[in-house]
Amino acid sequence: MTLIPGTPKVLADRRALWAFWIGCLVVTVGVVLHLPMYWMARDMGFRMAGMPMDPGMIAGMGLIVAGIGIAGYGLLPRAPDPAQVHAARVSVTPPENAPLGRAHWVLMLVLVVALVIDVMKPASLGFVVPGMIKEYGVPKSTVAWLPFAALLGTVAGSILWGWMADIYGRRASILLSAVMFVGTSICGAMPSLWWNVAMCFLMGAAAGGLLPVAYALLAETMPTRHRGWALVLVGGLGGIGGYLAASGLSALLQPHFGWRILWFLNLPTGLILIFLNGFLPESAKFLLALGRTAEAEAVMRRFGAKVREAGPDEPLDEAAEHAELAAPPPPRAYAAKTLALSVTALSWSLINFGLLLWLPNDLAERGYSMALSSKLLAQSALIAFPTVFLCAFLYSRWSTKWSLVAMTGVTALGLMGVLWLSLAKGTVSPVPPIALLIIGSNGVLAILLPYAAENYPLKVRGRATGWVAGCSKAGGLIAQMLGILSAIPSLGMAALLIALPTSLAMLLVGLFGAETRNRDLRELESATN
Repeated sequence: MTLIPGTPKVLADRRALWAFWIGCLVVTVGVVLHLPMYWMARDMGFRMAGMPMDPGMIAGMGLIVAGIGIAGYGLLPRAPDPAQVHAARVSVTPPENAPLGRAHWVLMLVLVVALVIDVMKPASLGFVVPGMIKEYGVPKSTVAWLPFAALLGTVAGSILWGWMADIYGRRASILLSAVMFVGTSICGAMPSLWWNVAMCFLMGAAAGGLLPVAYALLAETMPTRHRGWALVLVGGLGGIGGYLAASGLSALLQPHFGWRILWFLNLPTGLILIFLNGFLPESAKFLLALGRTAEAEAVMRRFGAKVREAGPDEPLDEAAEHAELAAPPPPRAYAAKTLALSVTALSWSLINFGLLLWLPNDLAERGYSMALSSKLLAQSALIAFPTVFLCAFLYSRWSTKWSLVAMTGVTALGLMGVLWLSLAKGTVSPVPPIALLIIGSNGVLAILLPYAAENYPLKVRGRATGWVAGCSKAGGLIAQMLGILSAIPSLGMAALLIALPTSLAMLLVGLFGAETRNRDLRELESATN
């Protein structure tokens, strides 16, 4: 079934196609076998701590492992046919001025949904921690291993999935993430905390792997003049949508089904990702490597690009049509901007994987019920929702550099608001400061990685952007290690401490960041030749 005209069929010409669908079925059955034990605990408020695993659950775990292996085998591409591989050098000309068509809009919509599902996984951690502390009877320092394992998984997933995307294709990598999402939904039935920790690592790997692959796929298919706002809009909607989905579903479902229901949501959302993959194109370069030249040409034509023969001395891809070559800049030319973006990413990760994960439990300790805490955070995310469109507008029409500075400034104001909230006496609504914090942090998230990719030439763009992405998780590891060591500062002190590098990031980006609006990225490639 070809859902986008000119796009190859899902998993077309892949070895053992049947294995993927059987693997998906086996994983789903394995998850379903965990549901009876979960439902049996409904009279106890769905508390399963200490319950022995029944034979169905043990068999289900085995089926999930086997199913992921079978599905992974089905995703492996067949070896290239020497008789069909394009013998000549091929240049994929970027769609510099192509108009936006239906295929572009469909792709953006599907990737927004995919990123919402992806971001929702780690965002749910903050909403399950209070329930886990209460059910397992362990201190916060012990439960802190859960987000720590998830963040370690995202780091590993970002590296591994990037490698797999180049070898097995963009769509295959996204599908593998979806299958793992389905499998890790059994966190909702684990009677042991440490089983949850192990599953969180796998969930983090799938979530961390999907994000960069989705950005890469979008960047490779969007016309250059639309790439900036499209990346910001898709990333922003996905980020804030994921947090809104996590907080909203927590407020809606936790009062009735307990904290475990948030993990079981991985089952339907993972299956949704598998279905949506039918709307995604495959990378033209990957298709060409398999000798599927006709399909590559069809995909690129659909998205306004061209696949053509390249001369023997002609450079390929983004530098193919650039005429003037500049002198290569010394490595130190990137040091200052790399420092600026690294500090920005580190500050954001301290907020997203530290402060925002601590907020639900802090609100609960201040007397708010878990349902009310989730509702307040959902309202804050809803207030921040229109900011995504503002970020896309500012980034594409005003300034890429100063848009990042502005969103970092809003984040700093939000941190000051959280500090005020912690110091205020009496009943004070947490919505305004939290909404301000979410507005700023999601604005930074939406802009940071697209801006990083536009600040480096092609030859170092992947490594540089990967470094910035790694820094966007490093702060979370620091925050969670503080939790493990029982050294979490008070919410107000944490906000004050994080405000320091956030303010420094504003200064560094303002001084050393480059303006990339309306700049042809092929100019950056020429600077390294």
